[in-house]
Amino acid sequence: MTEKEKLSCSFCGNKQSNETPLIVGLEGHICETCVKLASQVVSSWGRRRQLTKPMNKPPIPREIKDHLDKYVIGQEKAKETLSVAIYNHYKRLASENESAEIEMDVERVEVDKSNILLLGSSGTGKTLLASTLARIVGVPFVIADATTLTQAGYVGEDVESILHRLLDAAEGNVSLAEWGIVYIDEIDKLARSSESSHGVRDVSGEGVQQALLKLVEGTQIRLSEKAKRKEGEDQVLDTRNILFIAGGAFSGLENLVDKRLQPEKTGIGFHVQFPSATDVKEKDNIFHETHPDDLKHFGLIPEFIGRFPVIASLQQLDVNALVSILTEPKNAPVRQYSQLFGYDNVELEFTDKALTIIAEQALARGTGARGLKGVLENLLQKTMFDLPSYKDIVHCLVDEDAVNGTGEIILIRVADDKDESIEDLV
Repeated sequence: MTEKEKLSCSFCGNKQSNETPLIVGLEGHICETCVKLASQVVSSWGRRRQLTKPMNKPPIPREIKDHLDKYVIGQEKAKETLSVAIYNHYKRLASENESAEIEMDVERVEVDKSNILLLGSSGTGKTLLASTLARIVGVPFVIADATTLTQAGYVGEDVESILHRLLDAAEGNVSLAEWGIVYIDEIDKLARSSESSHGVRDVSGEGVQQALLKLVEGTQIRLSEKAKRKEGEDQVLDTRNILFIAGGAFSGLENLVDKRLQPEKTGIGFHVQFPSATDVKEKDNIFHETHPDDLKHFGLIPEFIGRFPVIASLQQLDVNALVSILTEPKNAPVRQYSQLFGYDNVELEFTDKALTIIAEQALARGTGARGLKGVLENLLQKTMFDLPSYKDIVHCLVDEDAVNGTGEIILIRVADDKDESIEDLV
């Protein structure tokens, strides 16, 4: 067969050779490269059909933040960062759908994902932000716990289990799962063990970080036998378009940041220099100054840090923020307990001073917003125990004396005399 008589690909025109074999059809021919491209296009068509419904009207960043504001008080910077990330995830989703109509576009720019790392003390709202996002997004969303992960080959769950859960959230649809969002909580628990622990394998620390590298950056993962839908059918999940959000308390990181920002002043005797009040940075905002080197010294490997280009920090909560958390969010603790009392047809009321003291007690516990419910539970437990035994209680008033323990919660009963007001019964 002469050079002119050689077959060529009907799509790209490449000539048949030992390096470029062709699949011969009745009226055309196709090379391996075009087969792969056609497979990607057809896969995009299927994904587009599956994602048409959630992509009808993707929420803009302000709408996402407005929804987060209903559940999370403060943390404006973190909410803006997450809102933009989710919106960009939707835009990349729309771009992929549009590219399904483009057969070969060499000029098309592929937008890479930007994974997010959330830093914040315990009780600042990291997990609440993630669970609230799950109500907003129109793609599969899962929350994983890094403390349950171990290096492959050891007892426990490996990183592949995250994809199993994402596939379950997508109801077994691989194409839909490949556009999902994963939140990995307690990521700081994967920090490397100290150098003193020589000869001990860090199976739940650095080993898990290394196992997460390809998963977070993007690769094709062949799921294990338990993920197969049918006998002999493999499940392969492409993680290039899965958005990963990692969060952790990073207890002790603030000391590393402060040490970098304020180098230790040395001196002997009368020449020793002590840090002044102006030199000491506010601990509440210290996470805003976090640098990748600080995370490296904390125990995260550089390769893992580099795969999370966006670092968002959450502020420490003060008394005013805790008072707002008590009453303002849609599922505020005071509203929850008011609902519990409402089941017994009793109205629950707190004075402003009582709310402030409750916030101060929760702040002293050092557990952030989680401490609020513990304070309320201890405060209302006795009343909730006695209340069902009485049939004539209509109102409960909690004042500062009741919170401080110097008084009791005021119970207001139904007036026997209809002309008698409730105020007269207090």
